[in-house]
Amino acid sequence: MEAAGWQVARHCPDRAYVVCGKGNNGGDGLAAARHLHRWGRLAGVACTDLGGLTGAAAEEARALTSLGVPIASSPSPGFDDAVLLLDALLGTGLSRAPEGRAAAWIAAVEESGRPVVSVDVPSGLDADSGSVPGVCVTASVTVTLGLPKPGLLTGEGPTRAGEVWLADIGIPLEAYATLGVQVPPDLFSVHDRVQLSGLQL
Repeated sequence: MEAAGWQVARHCPDRAYVVCGKGNNGGDGLAAARHLHRWGRLAGVACTDLGGLTGAAAEEARALTSLGVPIASSPSPGFDDAVLLLDALLGTGLSRAPEGRAAAWIAAVEESGRPVVSVDVPSGLDADSGSVPGVCVTASVTVTLGLPKPGLLTGEGPTRAGEVWLADIGIPLEAYATLGVQVPPDLFSVHDRVQLSGLQL
């Protein structure tokens, strides 16, 4: 999660407002917010369910608040002075249309008119099929972590994801091998992030 947050933050070149869900995707966003804060690029951060965070995501929230950065329970009207938005609401576990606060925040991101950087997949996009069962973020850039997600390449994925970057977060090749996934050992040997359009898949 630390590596994911750092990689995502690197793709936010200007002041960003971070919107987070309560899962690991949200934890990645909170980690990114801490890096953006120390670089002077954090416009604000909000989480759909701060009390519902567990495990590593809850640790990321504690680390951020220990620096004096407040985590709001809803995005600031107008997203403060943000130049762009960092979407860390929903990740790869989506199996149905977003509901409740997550759906409302996705709609707010879409209506903001600002460029969006999404973590792993645009919130609302099915990571496997590329389908959009409900509201969905349209990202300018998507930073997908570890390996590409099939949904970024099919269905509405290419339209919703924008420019896709594949970022190394240090997952051992042996972990992929146990799942039957063969990864070129030199994939990240020269650069720790590569543009997906430049890969031969």
